Amino acid sequence: MIATTPVARWTWGREHQEQDNVVACLHELLAAYEVLNAHELMIGIPKVSVAVHEAGKPNSYLFQGTVELDATAPPGEVARQMAARIAAAAHPGEVGSVYADAKSDGIVMRAGEAIREEGLFRLGASALLDYVSVELVTYSDVWMPYDLEGRAQPSVFAENGSRLSAALRDLSEALDTETDPDDPTYFGKPSETGVENYFEEDGSASDVWSRFEIPYRYQEFTHAPGFGRIGYKRTATGEVQYMPVHAEQTLLGHIWASDVENAASFEPVDVGDEEAYKAGLLWLERLRAAHDRGLAPSAALDELSRLPDENGTGKVDTTTEQRRASLADLRERTP
Repeated sequence: MIATTPVARWTWGREHQEQDNVVACLHELLAAYEVLNAHELMIGIPKVSVAVHEAGKPNSYLFQGTVELDATAPPGEVARQMAARIAAAAHPGEVGSVYADAKSDGIVMRAGEAIREEGLFRLGASALLDYVSVELVTYSDVWMPYDLEGRAQPSVFAENGSRLSAALRDLSEALDTETDPDDPTYFGKPSETGVENYFEEDGSASDVWSRFEIPYRYQEFTHAPGFGRIGYKRTATGEVQYMPVHAEQTLLGHIWASDVENAASFEPVDVGDEEAYKAGLLWLERLRAAHDRGLAPSAALDELSRLPDENGTGKVDTTTEQRRASLADLRERTP
């Protein structure tokens, strides 16, 4: 299971002698990636987001962008090459803190089969003054004896838990500093060798998925970003127009709108289902785009009702007329 927020986090930090903080940051990032790639926890050529802040001006960037790194060459060599390219593209000024962030797919073992999955890890590095640090975050539960719903997964844990333990050990050696497990998250308790589950008083593994992940996902459909200032409002006190959205014969949810309250959103059936959740997020993106083009909520509803199904994201059932109900009633009707 892949959570929206971190399952566990580890850090490594030490002083460095490098004169260029951009080089120091990228070197540590690449050294860590080399270890993770060797264990197939991160694979492929990563795209790295780099932010170089101006010294004394934390909100001023000398460089901010994405670079593709050649992970096949030695980390030190690649770091210097990339730092030179960044310096050539950067605004003039004194370098302050430097941050780099990498994401890529990874391999999960299931019943002896290597399966490529996205969203397993995020790798980051930072450099400030003479100190450099690395952060590794996992969003997956395959390293744990029980999944996030509290179900035992002995074979999955046996195949993957030891891989993470070995990677954490090798990262400590490669980065020349001890592994520092971060504070517990909602989902797990990181240790120097992996991730531990939470348990209830009766000894059963906790269902942290239902307790934390499901509410977190659902609030995306009920709370507009930017403290409610970006896009349509995603809640309404009065009556709304709504239409069902189906993928083949499966009800994904309802798209709804209220001109009176300048509100529109998607009411999902099951945010715990990965495909249904992603489909719902796409409908939110479409509504946001309609808002940015100046459409009223009802006009957005009409426009989106004409869109075809794209790769299982569903389409509005136009065989039924638009219906009206209070949003509270609609949410109760949606399973």
